[in-house]
Amino acid sequence: MRREPEHFGEQELDLLYIAKRLKEALHLEELLTGAGVDYLVETDTYKGGIVFQSERVGAFFYVAPGDLGAARETMERAGITAYRTD
Repeated sequence: MRREPEHFGEQELDLLYIAKRLKEALHLEELLTGAGVDYLVETDTYKGGIVFQSERVGAFFYVAPGDLGAARETMERAGITAYRTD
């Protein structure tokens, strides 16, 4: 379920996914909400493009570390690859 930053308090959140299009952001919100995963979504910029790099805006999805496994499993069942730093 989509939550406000206050819900997570001082907890350090893990970046789960960067949605580059509104359609994929809405789809991911539906999946995570259906799975009962609490998440935070915020807009931010990222660099995109190979030849002509530019700064673009995307929807950054964050979850609490304890929910990371469940969120990744939900995404993988739907054929979406989660953002990984590990």
